[in-house]
Amino acid sequence: MEIINKIREHQEKEKQLEWRGTFKEYLELVKKHPHIAQHSHSRVYNMIKDAGVLEKDNQKMYRFFGEDIYGLEEPLEKLVEEYFHSAARRLDVKKRILMLMGPVSGGKSTIVTMLKRGLEEYSRTDAGAVYAIEGCPMQEDPLHLIPPHLRDEFYDEYGIHIEGRLSPLNMMRLEKEYGGNIEDVMVERIFFSEDKRVGIGTFSPSDPKSQDIADLTGSIDFSTIAEYGSESDPRAYRFDGELNKANRGIMEFQEMLKCDEKFLWHLLSLSEEGNFKAGRFALISADELIVAHTNEAEYQAFINNKKNEALHSRIIVMNIPYNLKVSEEERIYEKMIAGSDMADVHIAPHALRTAAIFSILTRLKVPKNQTVDLVKKMKLYDGEELEGFKDQDVEELKKEYQDEGMDGIDPRYVINRISSAIIRKDVESINALDVLRSLKEGLDQHASISDEDKERYLDFIAAARKEYDEAAKKEVQKAFVYSYEESAKTLMDNYLDNVEAYCNKNKLKDPLTGEEMSPDEKLMRSIEEQIGISENAKRAFREEILIRISAYARKGKKFDYNSHEHLREAIQQKLFADLKDVVKITTSTKTPDESQLKKINEVTARLIDEHGYNSVSANELLRYVGSLLNR
Repeated sequence: MEIINKIREHQEKEKQLEWRGTFKEYLELVKKHPHIAQHSHSRVYNMIKDAGVLEKDNQKMYRFFGEDIYGLEEPLEKLVEEYFHSAARRLDVKKRILMLMGPVSGGKSTIVTMLKRGLEEYSRTDAGAVYAIEGCPMQEDPLHLIPPHLRDEFYDEYGIHIEGRLSPLNMMRLEKEYGGNIEDVMVERIFFSEDKRVGIGTFSPSDPKSQDIADLTGSIDFSTIAEYGSESDPRAYRFDGELNKANRGIMEFQEMLKCDEKFLWHLLSLSEEGNFKAGRFALISADELIVAHTNEAEYQAFINNKKNEALHSRIIVMNIPYNLKVSEEERIYEKMIAGSDMADVHIAPHALRTAAIFSILTRLKVPKNQTVDLVKKMKLYDGEELEGFKDQDVEELKKEYQDEGMDGIDPRYVINRISSAIIRKDVESINALDVLRSLKEGLDQHASISDEDKERYLDFIAAARKEYDEAAKKEVQKAFVYSYEESAKTLMDNYLDNVEAYCNKNKLKDPLTGEEMSPDEKLMRSIEEQIGISENAKRAFREEILIRISAYARKGKKFDYNSHEHLREAIQQKLFADLKDVVKITTSTKTPDESQLKKINEVTARLIDEHGYNSVSANELLRYVGSLLNR
């Protein structure tokens, strides 16, 4: 079986990565490849950086997060540069607990999961290789074997800082198993694995009465006390707590602020000094990235409690807000649907985008600039170009509120309502109206939505529907115009002839009489006004078209209907306006004649073939647009 062969291939590759040797041989490796001795924060930063960094519009975009996190480029850049990069450079940030704070379903857990899964893969690469003292339950750094008084000399020779002291267990093993000969201590390559509890730990709060601190720091193995004679013998201790097992990697505290206080005390010395107390031993060194996540309400309650001041000063909070871009929100829904049992359901074009418009509107704060409404702000955030606005205006809008995106409708709610729409409709096709109807009905069932918020959200559903109405009309417009493609090309040629005469201050010849006549200003303006070209801007627009035609001619290319996007859109809208009565009659008549039926079939076929509809959703769209045009 092919799957068996692939499993064997994978196992062979894993074996090839294995390495075992003495500490002396390990030092030779370190001299050749100093990066294998990097600390946990540096390893995480390099893992993210090595995956690739793109820069677009002065914004860094990390490929590491690219396939799973959408629309959070700015928070992620802040997280990587202000925390991981600084910590990798051994700045004081390294001594702080990373706290991701944000609303539910905002991506906090996804980010942590990606870091954990990423480390598992990265430890299997040359750049992310990790080595440990063989047989150590805490996969301890072999460099801890270097005595403290020789570490300055080691740095001078190797350029590597050594932090932490040898653990009580390995100190005893060094004496009893190796007779104090450090160079003979065996070292092995390890591979991070959350399942095998190597380098990745996860701690979840539960009932404080039943949860034991041993879950974090390990516990005494009473069955061995008779053998070793003392509870303080490190061989009689199980170093199997989450802090032990997360050494050299990452430690996740799920809902950290829900933990009982006794579980948080250990984090004080671990974050600041890089060690913690376990059993009847000296402090145990640990090198691990501690990352926690919480919501804003719990965090505010935490910092308002004076008893938490010491821990609060050791936390760096990074806001992880909701995505605020409609196009990225749509991608989130597509991803969630693709991973569900709804993947085979036909979702008509614009359905997810309409839901995304509603979601984003609930997350935005009203601009202080009264000339900008929420819908305009939403479009600007999504990268749309609006007349009268520049990139600088968008940046000013983003600076108005530091906590924008920290509340509103979460993606899971939307997906739940889409699921409800599919079940209720009982067909394998839903459209934007089905989704909006389901979102509206769901507001009454959402316990955490106040009456005040509900009123606002109903307004946002109305705004989302208005945007959909325009999109639906445009969709049908395009399908009809394509059916009149020759008319569109003729109209464009006519416009271009007039533009050329206007710009060159020439006259046109009447094709029938041969008389000279001035450029048809009424025709040109009727087309230009379709895309908002003002009277003052008409000359610049026409000259820009003429320059484009000349550029095409120089390259030996023909300027045609698809050569200028804005002009094509204007021609389509003009033609659609002229055909509006035809469209209205064709889409709304209950008993179409033969020519109307032919036109409907042509338009339906184009909607299916080129716009992503199926027969059900295409006919629903035509009926709906017909009703809109008849209002």
